Amino acid sequence: MSLIIVGATGQLGRLTVENLLERGVPAREVIATGRNLARLKDLADRGVTVRAADYDDPASLRAAFVGATRLLLVSSGPGDTRVDQHRNAVEAARDAGVSLLAYTSIVNAPASSLLIAHDHQATEALLAASGVPFVTLRNSWYIENYTARLADILEQGALTGSAGDGRVSGATRADYAEAAAAVLTGDGHENRAYELGGDTAFTLAELAAEITVQSGTEVRYTDMPQAEYVSVLTLHGLPPAHAEILADADRGLRAGELRTDSGDLRRLLGRPTTPLADAIAAALPARTV
Repeated sequence: MSLIIVGATGQLGRLTVENLLERGVPAREVIATGRNLARLKDLADRGVTVRAADYDDPASLRAAFVGATRLLLVSSGPGDTRVDQHRNAVEAARDAGVSLLAYTSIVNAPASSLLIAHDHQATEALLAASGVPFVTLRNSWYIENYTARLADILEQGALTGSAGDGRVSGATRADYAEAAAAVLTGDGHENRAYELGGDTAFTLAELAAEITVQSGTEVRYTDMPQAEYVSVLTLHGLPPAHAEILADADRGLRAGELRTDSGDLRRLLGRPTTPLADAIAAALPARTV
């Protein structure tokens, strides 16, 4: 069996490769793809097959997918060509005859009103029409979306947003990667949709309180209207389009669109999801020293 990770140069893809190896999957049965093979050299040195693949280059995808049995399609970055990129990958997977395609979507995708959900909805429709056996991994927010900003949050003593008292089922990227690896190496996942998120949803005020406890620095959550939050994000250097997406995500968070009580992630992991407190504790040393 050959397991191919599309987008292995990204963080989620890389963690999935590492988890497959930890599970005892022979390195020769793992295929890691990306545009920059230099970033995959260490995997190649460990016996993993590495192949060049570009979402915008259908020929490279077809060549990379030769011999693949199961495939993880990590969604590409937001942009005007995202659905076309995913179509290229789905068609290449179909032509390669893969027996299972796992796609990283967004939690509650069918009913979601989030701006970032539109491309996932379109991709899920592509998969349904492709004839390829597939499974959708509908990930909620990564806790790293917050811990990556810890240095700034601690410096300012504030976490800003537009989520109100909404709860988000955040989970660590490592947990999502482990779930993807479980699906790729398990059976009975065809034509399933998993709503993935942490066991305990939290508000941004609770996140700020946990950062305060863990760091010893008081951090407060400052809630603001969506338009004002867009302005704050742009003032801090984010491109307007990116700022709009993040503020819109907070709008969805406020409305409960990033929450799931399915328990799917816990079941795929075979253990509780990583607690928020543990994720912050792990992130703080690297961010504050």
